Amino acid sequence: MAASSDPAPSEPARRASARDYVALSKPGITALICTVALGGFLLASPGAIDPVRLGTLLLCGAAASAGAAMLNHYLDRDLDSRMQRTRRRPLPAERIAPSGIVAGLGLAFLAAGIGVASWRLNPLTGFSIFLGGLFYVVVYTAWLKRRSSWNVVIGGFAGSAPALAGSAAAVGTFTPGVIAFAILVFLWTPPHFWSLALLLKDDYARAGLPMLPRMDDVAFSGRMVVVSAVLLVPAAVLIGLTGALTWPVFVVLVALGGLFVVLTLPLWREVTRPIARRGFIYSGPYLLAVVVAIVANAPLLRLGFPAGV
Repeated sequence: MAASSDPAPSEPARRASARDYVALSKPGITALICTVALGGFLLASPGAIDPVRLGTLLLCGAAASAGAAMLNHYLDRDLDSRMQRTRRRPLPAERIAPSGIVAGLGLAFLAAGIGVASWRLNPLTGFSIFLGGLFYVVVYTAWLKRRSSWNVVIGGFAGSAPALAGSAAAVGTFTPGVIAFAILVFLWTPPHFWSLALLLKDDYARAGLPMLPRMDDVAFSGRMVVVSAVLLVPAAVLIGLTGALTWPVFVVLVALGGLFVVLTLPLWREVTRPIARRGFIYSGPYLLAVVVAIVANAPLLRLGFPAGV
């Protein structure tokens, strides 16, 4: 049998698996993005829910989020190789090569999510998804992440955009309640990531990433986690003031924010890994619980609970 003229696949390519490609989509973040979009949709339209529009929104949001995550992996592949936390990811570990294929897939998924949402839903939904991708890939990853301690704050808009996309998909505009919800998600991002950065400050320092308000002042950064957690309480109140929530859901949202403050408040006096870990571990379920409460808001309205506070 004649030898094949094609070169033998490289060792990294042979080791690549389906799990590696799934990991590139950051499934946890993608699920959270879709959860926020669901919250925006139901907050804007708690009564008449169009399952086709909602399903299209979630599929487009998942595709765009996965694409943005792939581009993040591609742009950060050099940084990931320097950090204990990320050096085993598919690109720095060279399980996927050449890495350019990841950039191509990312652009394709992101474009598909934006394009289908604009076509099947409306241009405002597509534009909202585009803004989310722009802030995550360009503003956060490519521009601010390596340069400024404001990276998490400004880049946090990427997490708010799905809420706006949900509102646009449901009613064709941004309702006041959803704008307030997007503000809450924006304010949630700093205490979530800064708590993680306190745990991994040495790893981030070795990589040269300014992921804390002040990399050389851990005490100040700990206090900023507390301040940013406190801001979640008035953000919850703001959603209630728009008249979008029933009073039980309003109480739950305020209580969830208050618990975040209680868990992180010791960081004001002393920054320790157990306290920082407690804040980070709570931050993910906090946002999920907020969306669950918003989902419960719709049937409560139908049961006759009054909206507004």
